[in-house]
Amino acid sequence: MKENNEPVILKDSNIIMENRRKLSISGITDVDSFDEKIISLYTQRGELTIKGKDLHIDAMSVETGDMAVTGEIYALIYGDSDKKKPVSAIGRLFR
Repeated sequence: MKENNEPVILKDSNIIMENRRKLSISGITDVDSFDEKIISLYTQRGELTIKGKDLHIDAMSVETGDMAVTGEIYALIYGDSDKKKPVSAIGRLFR
């Protein structure tokens, strides 16, 4: 809830995967980390981890929250929907 007791309205978050080689994602709020095997990010609906091989972020728009990823995609792993913001280094120790 917002401070004036208005409900928080979440925008849609969409994922489109093409042949396990191309991924289009919308609704991204932050990218926690990325390398060729794992991309960890946060969407408006919670945590998302992408696992694969030769992963590459082709495009990322901070304004729209859209991202394009290519590579061999092995898994999309959703985390807690409560955790919509990055956790501090100390917070990660106690997960």
